[in-house]
Amino acid sequence: MPEQQDPEARGPQDHAAPKNLVPGLLLAGFGAVAFSGKAIIVKLAYRHDVDAVTLIMFRMLFALPIFAVMAWWASRGKAALTRKDWLGVCGLGFIGYYFSSFLDFAGLVYISASLERLILYLNPTIVMLLGLVLYRRGVTVRQLAGMAISYGGVVLVFGQELSVQGAHTAWGALLVFLSALSYSIYLVYSGELVRRLGALRLVGLATSVACLCCLLQFALLRPLSAALVAPEVIWLSVLNATLCTAAPVLMVMMGVERIGASLAAQTGMIGPLSTILMGTIFLGESFTPLVAAGTALVLTGIFVVTRRQ
Repeated sequence: MPEQQDPEARGPQDHAAPKNLVPGLLLAGFGAVAFSGKAIIVKLAYRHDVDAVTLIMFRMLFALPIFAVMAWWASRGKAALTRKDWLGVCGLGFIGYYFSSFLDFAGLVYISASLERLILYLNPTIVMLLGLVLYRRGVTVRQLAGMAISYGGVVLVFGQELSVQGAHTAWGALLVFLSALSYSIYLVYSGELVRRLGALRLVGLATSVACLCCLLQFALLRPLSAALVAPEVIWLSVLNATLCTAAPVLMVMMGVERIGASLAAQTGMIGPLSTILMGTIFLGESFTPLVAAGTALVLTGIFVVTRRQ
């Protein structure tokens, strides 16, 4: 699941008390690093002759109990959901967690974990553009400049990978960009439900819907024998579901509670850096001057777009 915060989200916690600063930064930082590990685990699993449909099924199968408990916990003592609420939860779960996750997994077949993370990190710029198109929200020259810088960084890394990996890189990059777009649509339209249901309840319910969609997709598209995979795929999927999916959701939310959405989003900038580092160590991906320059441009651009006036 793509993992960016809505740059429009602001709350009273944005002015965090000093005593909460260090714990909040640590929670947001560890959450960003854990999220970043998802791409590494997926790439490692693909080495064991498994496809995206099967792999995402296992991830969501092991994550479902965790998110179901999260939804139950957050729903205690709250009013039951209306029919309109359930329609909203199902729609957001489908577009924001199921569809975006599947596109991300499919794209990772063709591109490196480093490029995938940089593309997903463009999420705040996509949210900004959707706000402009759908709600006529103003966009400043500073934000446009930041967007140009960040997209320039992605193009730099994409160009290098295209020259090495070939035409499949373009298809993989498109799938991951569509994943980011799908999750951005979720962010733009989730505001009303977040206010009414609460963030934890909505995330728990929407991700549970996404898990069921992934299980149904596998049942419709693959024979049951496709679930007979290498033991390494099972353990990697368990790790993905727990350490790289459920745990970072909670850590980032706890971080936002302590230091606010703005600072938590800035702390999340270590995500692409950690992905590149882990990709170099565990996947043998090359860290070239072009990758370094592209990453620096993306981080600089996103900082310009998301920093508060």
